[in-house]
Amino acid sequence: MRDGPGRYVLKRGARAWFELELGVARRLRRLRGRPRFELAGECRGCARCCEAPSIRVGRVLWYFPTLRRLFLRWQRSVNGFELLRAERQGRLFVFRCSHFDWESRRCDSYASRPGICRDYPQALFDQPWPQLFEECGYRPRDRVGDALGTALQNADIPVATRRLLRKKLHLE
Repeated sequence: MRDGPGRYVLKRGARAWFELELGVARRLRRLRGRPRFELAGECRGCARCCEAPSIRVGRVLWYFPTLRRLFLRWQRSVNGFELLRAERQGRLFVFRCSHFDWESRRCDSYASRPGICRDYPQALFDQPWPQLFEECGYRPRDRVGDALGTALQNADIPVATRRLLRKKLHLE
């Protein structure tokens, strides 16, 4: 399902609002200190993030049926996200994207993709311990992990174990 001119304009406006709100939220978080993780690596084009995009919502949207219906209608009609399931734990909506082509593993509306698609995986770094797909070329790098990395380097443990720990602790 490609975007027509009307939907494209609507999505551009929504994206501008998303980016403004996101920028303000991140600046406010930075005032409290640097984020623990930084983005490392690059996109390998695995498209795992496109298979089932998910959106975590606040309590108000989750518990008020009218707001929830409006949100889901927006996701369906503007972003092309069809609801697959709602996960009560974590207040998470999991979708199927109608713009994702499973054969080519590409987005047919890449230029007008929603903000959550543009912000992946950076949005995960707002979590205490970001987990990315194994196939993803991006990875979180712990900004405060240098001392731990040095301790691991000096520890009397097998090299394979050291490598695994460095990866699992986001030190690379």
